[in-house]
Amino acid sequence: MSKADLIFKENCKQILEHGFSTEGQTVRAKWEDGTPAHTVKTFGVVNRYNLQEEFPMMTLRQTFWKSCIDEILWIWQKKSNRTEELNSRIWDQWADENGTIGKAYGYQLGVKYKFPHGEMDQVDNVLWQLKNTPASRRIMTNIYNFADLTEMGLEPCAYSMTFNVTGNKLNGILNQRSQDTLTANNWNVVQYCALLMMFAQVSGLEPGEFIHVISDMHIYDRHIEMVKEMMEREPLPAPKVRLNPEIKNFYDFTVDDFIVEDYEFHKGFGKIPVAE
Repeated sequence: MSKADLIFKENCKQILEHGFSTEGQTVRAKWEDGTPAHTVKTFGVVNRYNLQEEFPMMTLRQTFWKSCIDEILWIWQKKSNRTEELNSRIWDQWADENGTIGKAYGYQLGVKYKFPHGEMDQVDNVLWQLKNTPASRRIMTNIYNFADLTEMGLEPCAYSMTFNVTGNKLNGILNQRSQDTLTANNWNVVQYCALLMMFAQVSGLEPGEFIHVISDMHIYDRHIEMVKEMMEREPLPAPKVRLNPEIKNFYDFTVDDFIVEDYEFHKGFGKIPVAE
């Protein structure tokens, strides 16, 4: 059975049984009809996934993995903020009149900085370090740039990755300030595990552990019944996920270079409401 499902169910159990409700508080997020989007939340969640054991893709409902990977490539490879360059329409609600999400996500990863080994952006700096100084404890990115927050369509939720090489294994820690459990939990896990796999392959390493640190993990009020239904479902075996071994340059990867086999999943819920 998928360990991602077991972790998801345990997280949801903790939130629903011991979480804090924001009912009665003033909240920023709203539903499409203007109603305040309240949550039940928990603070300080740390989840571990070992990619040597399995790829952590949920089976309790379908994770649209192609869209997940398309989005992570849009952010990390294209370093884009233009929603038209993304195949899904997920980001349209945060786009401005120019069709961008401002100085958020991919924009930040494309900004160049002066490093001791040259001028480059954060992604290229990580790739350089993985090949040249893999023992470094400074292999990281951060896109929560306070100077640009007022020019972002949405302040980054997943904002920092730290990479660490142990032996021939590439490990990573994702720090996330906020997460919508139903719509985004496995979405983010799949994305960043895919990123870890790509970085490992082009650096001559193997993917190791992915650690997911979530400050505020919450379930929205209109998602609770769906989450409860998922908690009653039996996890299915995790799919097999591998990369096209011919790709040696991170910038050559496409969604089609991910091979997913034996992916079984329970039925979905149709269109899930998303708070804005």
